[in-house]
Amino acid sequence: MRITSKGQVTIPVEIREKAGLLPGSEIEIVFDDDGVHIVRVEPGPGGGRGRRIVRQLRGTAPPGMSTDEIMALTRGE
Repeated sequence: MRITSKGQVTIPVEIREKAGLLPGSEIEIVFDDDGVHIVRVEPGPGGGRGRRIVRQLRGTAPPGMSTDEIMALTRGE
């Protein structure tokens, strides 16, 4: 692997799959006597970012609206 001029590294798909790293996964860089390690951070008790967003949005549409009506509102129709 190579580090780009922006300090970015592409982790090969085989390693991402084995480590359970999905897009948006939180990682931590750990330094110790053996070197530098990338460690996946487990979501806290509130879940990950996606779950927090869904929880925040859940129940915000007026009751009785159809999916088509909600979609029309989001499109500004």
